[in-house]
Amino acid sequence: MVPVIDRSFVYSTVDIPNFPECDHAIVKSLFEYSDYDLVQQLKLHPEEGKYFTAVFCRYSPVVYTLIRHSAKSTVQSEYLFALTWRHILYELSGLELPSEPPENFSLQAWLVNLTAACINQAALPDVEEIHYNLQEASPPLWCYVTQALEQLQPLHRLVIVMAQTFRWSNTRIAAYLQAEGQRISPKSVETLLANAQQALDKALPHDIQAIYFGDTETVAEENLAGDLADLLDVSDLDLEESNLAPET
Repeated sequence: MVPVIDRSFVYSTVDIPNFPECDHAIVKSLFEYSDYDLVQQLKLHPEEGKYFTAVFCRYSPVVYTLIRHSAKSTVQSEYLFALTWRHILYELSGLELPSEPPENFSLQAWLVNLTAACINQAALPDVEEIHYNLQEASPPLWCYVTQALEQLQPLHRLVIVMAQTFRWSNTRIAAYLQAEGQRISPKSVETLLANAQQALDKALPHDIQAIYFGDTETVAEENLAGDLADLLDVSDLDLEESNLAPET
């Protein structure tokens, strides 16, 4: 049974952002799933992102409202909103479910408590230090791209961050890697970066690619790479290496 969400949390004074993924056919096909079913399928199929995205679409108004009323600015609230959903995904993956769904099972109280804990424990940076943009990186996409990056071999992850987050040229990347003991030319960096991008594409769940980037059967690989490059402009991915800075 689909839970009835207590809308008293969603105050009229808060403008809830619009998330286009909630209108995607893949996500809408899960709207009749109960909370229990969504969590169960998420745990059974961690390689798919649609179940978490459906949970996000169902409860994002509640979570956003709670956070927006606690943060000093919209920038900080959106950053905390993304961090909270990343924590929610982590906790959902380990959530123990009863063997049979209880009557009127709902995630709302659990999510409210988890959100409150994130609010109370958050040490948010100043607004000018936050580079996250909710319009560029909706939390489910941000979560799964972060997970995909973490699955890459360290060198692939490093060159993607240097090239796409910090906008370093192939020449500067090669110089950095040479200083770290790698024998590599700028031309080889181009090949390395292409291989790293392919690995990132493969690590990102196919349904997440379809939801956010369109039909992956028809989207050219270079277009998908460009979409991910735009996302990686968001530099709050917890992947910054020491001594890295944007190229000027």
